Amino acid sequence: MQHPQSNPRKKSRAGRNLPAAIAVGAAIGFTIIAILIWDRYLWVALVAAGAAMGTHEVVRRLREAGYIIPVVPLLAGGQLMIWLTWHFHAAGAMAGFGVTAVVCMFWRLALQGNAAPSESSGIDSAPSNYLRDVAATVFLAAWVPLFAAFGVLLVYPHDGSGRVFTLMIGVVCSDSGGYFVGVLFGKHPMVPAISPNKSWEGLAGSLLFGITAVTLSATLLVHQPVWIGLLLGLTIVVTATLGDLVESQIKRDLGIKDMGRILPGHGGLMDRLDGTLPAAVATWTVLTLLA
Repeated sequence: MQHPQSNPRKKSRAGRNLPAAIAVGAAIGFTIIAILIWDRYLWVALVAAGAAMGTHEVVRRLREAGYIIPVVPLLAGGQLMIWLTWHFHAAGAMAGFGVTAVVCMFWRLALQGNAAPSESSGIDSAPSNYLRDVAATVFLAAWVPLFAAFGVLLVYPHDGSGRVFTLMIGVVCSDSGGYFVGVLFGKHPMVPAISPNKSWEGLAGSLLFGITAVTLSATLLVHQPVWIGLLLGLTIVVTATLGDLVESQIKRDLGIKDMGRILPGHGGLMDRLDGTLPAAVATWTVLTLLA
């Protein structure tokens, strides 16, 4: 009789439940494409909801690690950054970020001041780490809702659907190309201390698939010259890859594997947005300054 543990279920070399990941990715992709075809302004609401959920995921993890994060002004300010772009565009996003940073600084200071010290230990028993908590809060405000606001800014021009699609197809093809090439041919770790599964071969796959997809999308949908498409493709791949590494390092600092479990096969929402958020900033910058 075969021992019940003699045939354990094999896991993906890249650590994903691949069928679940494909199903979830396809559902997200279908939703985004449907929005861009039907009414591209729904993209604003989708991004606003995603930014709120992603922010909450990170706040929960930071609180588990002992951080004191002023969550109410952070979440409200995140929505302010995104929705102010509707009429004020980039200026609205930056104004919302400034207001959020200022309010969060004062909010955390109020939490510090309202903590009464015990009679035995005196003032030293009041909560400390003000600088650490405020730095983490302002970083989070930039990392998630402000970067997401740049993704919203892409949709307002007349060719906004094509711009958003170019961003998303670039990130997807970069991630997919890196994943499959890395699984099949990956032998040389890129940054094993941060992300053991990333290889130089996988990066080559990301560059090949990502640049090709972005160049085609930028030229056919956004009507940009080929050199803009090539530059944009390279920029999206690099920023998406580095964004993934940044989140990996943050998770290592916090001692966690995933930010959450909301997306089967992917982890938390932030585990999918980690590359998209900085890539949105890069896409808006290239298409605004050079196109």
